[in-house]
Amino acid sequence: MSLLSGKKAVILGVANDKSIAWAIAQAFKREGAEIALTYAGEAFEKRVKPLAETIDAKLVVPCDVTKDSDIDAAFKQIGESFGGIDILVHSVAFANKDELKGSFLDTTREGFAMALDISAYSFIACLKAAHPFMQNRSNPSALTMTYYGGQKVFPNYNIMGVAKAALEMNVRYLAEALGQEGIRVNGISAGPIKTLAAAGVGGFNQIAGIVQEKAPMRKNISQEDVANAALYLCSDLGKGVTGEIHFVDNGYNIIGL
Repeated sequence: MSLLSGKKAVILGVANDKSIAWAIAQAFKREGAEIALTYAGEAFEKRVKPLAETIDAKLVVPCDVTKDSDIDAAFKQIGESFGGIDILVHSVAFANKDELKGSFLDTTREGFAMALDISAYSFIACLKAAHPFMQNRSNPSALTMTYYGGQKVFPNYNIMGVAKAALEMNVRYLAEALGQEGIRVNGISAGPIKTLAAAGVGGFNQIAGIVQEKAPMRKNISQEDVANAALYLCSDLGKGVTGEIHFVDNGYNIIGL
């Protein structure tokens, strides 16, 4: 039997075929899950819908995570159509490009609020909306994507590092809040991957080069590496795991000097 046979999964954050979220969607489909995808805005709709067709994802719904009404409507539509939700994957983050270069001291109030809202609070909001449809399911779980820049300082990561730090604490608090209901909450801290989001970080190629040189396995990871870890965490293989930040970075996080 496939690892996710019969499971209903909602995946937020597919931007194009290079997205981590897309690799996760493909892996989940391969293992038997039924997939619903969301998109934010017309530009992303044009990219996401053709991809959805290739994995037979019949539910592709709009969801602007800055609007509670959008979130509630999206999860209501998906939850009622599916008859429940087993897996929520949150792969959403954003900061203004100007905030991701230069000195952290130049962070603006508006930029701070936007980054924290979209990159951290949205996970809480989405799980809150999904919660009624995850109750009484078999081994339901939620997963989000973070980065080592939420624990250590990386050049130009700036406000996104603060947002990822908040997101990682969200994982722990949500895991405690939902654990008695059997709902697990985890995060994957992925190494640098060339995605649309990564392109906005100043000096990304330099960071990726250093990681490749210094990581114990002397290479960077792929989207598929993250997807396989997501499969473990969201399947029965990970049913004893919650509140964890799981590194998929070829060991770079263990290195000091």
